[in-house]
Amino acid sequence: MESWFFLGIILLVAGLAKNKSLMIATIIVLVLKLMMPLTTDLMTTIRQKGINWGVTFITIAILLPIATSEITLKDLWRSFQTPLGWIAIICGAAVAVFSKHGVDLINQSPQVTVALVFGTILGVVLLRGIAAGPVIAAGMTYCIFSLLQIFIK
Repeated sequence: MESWFFLGIILLVAGLAKNKSLMIATIIVLVLKLMMPLTTDLMTTIRQKGINWGVTFITIAILLPIATSEITLKDLWRSFQTPLGWIAIICGAAVAVFSKHGVDLINQSPQVTVALVFGTILGVVLLRGIAAGPVIAAGMTYCIFSLLQIFIK
């Protein structure tokens, strides 16, 4: 019963924040939960492989402008010629590292997911953000926590 309530609160907050992605995701999870035990194996598979599937879809979306020639090698070359381009390259690399550590952290400490979801919801509702980076947030959490452990010892 508690999980229904928790998901209902997330759906309500997503609706108030007008965050369609979070609303759709929550509705899908509620439907999967409603259809249990028929969906237990599907939910396990999504939980285990969903992040990788999501990364694959995001990567496809990023590569499509190259396929349609909206982004060319000339554009890549220009990115090396501006401070903004260099900052974007560095941030892209940093996000990839954060994401790797984030996936590792979520796999090792699944309970951190609750705090990540709560933080994401706060960011969406209070700061008008977009719920696009829980894995990155987990990676940042890992890096900050690791740094704190170095300085605390």
